[in-house]
Amino acid sequence: MIPLKDNIPNRTFPIITIIIIVVNIVVFIYASLMPLGAQRLLIERYALIPREFMIALEERPELLPYNLLTIFSSMFLHGGIFHIAGNMLYLFIFGNNIEDSVGHLRFIVFYGASGLAAALMQFFFDPGSGIPMIGASGAVSGVLGAYLLLYPFARIKTLIFIFVFVTTVEMPAVVLLTVWFLMQVAFSHIGKGVAWWAHIGGFIFGLVTIKLFTLGRPRLQRAR
Repeated sequence: MIPLKDNIPNRTFPIITIIIIVVNIVVFIYASLMPLGAQRLLIERYALIPREFMIALEERPELLPYNLLTIFSSMFLHGGIFHIAGNMLYLFIFGNNIEDSVGHLRFIVFYGASGLAAALMQFFFDPGSGIPMIGASGAVSGVLGAYLLLYPFARIKTLIFIFVFVTTVEMPAVVLLTVWFLMQVAFSHIGKGVAWWAHIGGFIFGLVTIKLFTLGRPRLQRAR
């Protein structure tokens, strides 16, 4: 299922969402133009590596600030065109309404906090992993959790692949995002090489905390 658009109009221009998308794309293009050796070095330096984070916690506290920084720098690195395209598509469709709901500055905090919560969740479940964690998926998952709570009945135009058939349907956000979340839970037990628990942690964080970020904001628009 690939979401294409929703039916919730914006009250303000989603400048932060657009900036985040542009920065991710610029970093991806910049990294893609590097020689392979330089790309590997970039990932080694700026990706979050749970095992190194654990070493910093237990043995090398002087390295803790650097490892904390990699939680956020890793959110702007991606492993391939499909990786970044999927993350940015979801952010573009769902992030604009969340930014609209909480405000521009709060959205920066919410997005970063979602990425932090996602990384900590993955670290908790696999602290000894030496595989670099990269991608905006955890932070974007927080946006999806927030959208599920704020706009459960929004209509999402979705591209669906059924074997060799391709069609588009409109479905409630609660259906699309619940299915998405259940898929993350299922793959967390069988899938390898993807930080599934980061997706789960970010989603739960967004779902649980988004109301705090909307305090004092104008009432939300209802889905039509």
